[in-house]
Amino acid sequence: MPTNTTDTSPRVAVILPTYNEAENIIPLIEAVLQQDADREFTVVVVDDNSPDGTAELVRDAMQSESRLDLITRAGKLGLGTAYIAGYRRALERGCEWILSMDADWSHNPEHIPEILSRTGGADMVIGSRYVAGGGLRDWPMHRKLLSAAANRMARAVLRIKTRDCTSGYRCYRAEFLRKIPLDEITSDGYSFLIDLLYRFIQAEARIAESPILFTDRKGGVSKISKTEIFKALKTLWTLYFHHA
Repeated sequence: MPTNTTDTSPRVAVILPTYNEAENIIPLIEAVLQQDADREFTVVVVDDNSPDGTAELVRDAMQSESRLDLITRAGKLGLGTAYIAGYRRALERGCEWILSMDADWSHNPEHIPEILSRTGGADMVIGSRYVAGGGLRDWPMHRKLLSAAANRMARAVLRIKTRDCTSGYRCYRAEFLRKIPLDEITSDGYSFLIDLLYRFIQAEARIAESPILFTDRKGGVSKISKTEIFKALKTLWTLYFHHA
């Protein structure tokens, strides 16, 4: 498991979970690092043994880029555990902020500076599609309706004010993330995002939202399925009854 190290700890870790993202990963890494004017980033790719060679491309790029790190896993172990693996690597490296985003270009790296600018006084900043200035682009209507309905249900069931509960474009204060018992989170996929948000809120975290324009993936195949939707619904009601 290759790891790059630097003399000083990077301030921000950008976590990119991947499975079959060879078409996107290198241009995306380059675009993320272009936002790093002060060279304070490390990009941590967490790859689930992609058969398309995603990890090999990242490993080659590491030869000339010290801000790049790679975690390779034995198989397709799920988005939730991929996030956790990335968080732990970032915490080990002493990062102050841990930012996660999708590896398919649906999350534009150009939003990173604005998200980071809102970290003062916040423990989590969510790149939000549902606040003023945010939105969706190139999504079919059924997906827009499904996303809106899922977020409304999450707010109603869990009684929270966050507008975008399912966005994976987030920035966490490392100090606060250390307080969360990550080993206790069993939800996976996009359900993990709802679960983690709820745990932050229960721990009285300060949550901020920063507008993003969410765009459908540039290349590759979407990982969202009907199974993920049912998982999210199950997670919502599990959290509700646990809290009740």
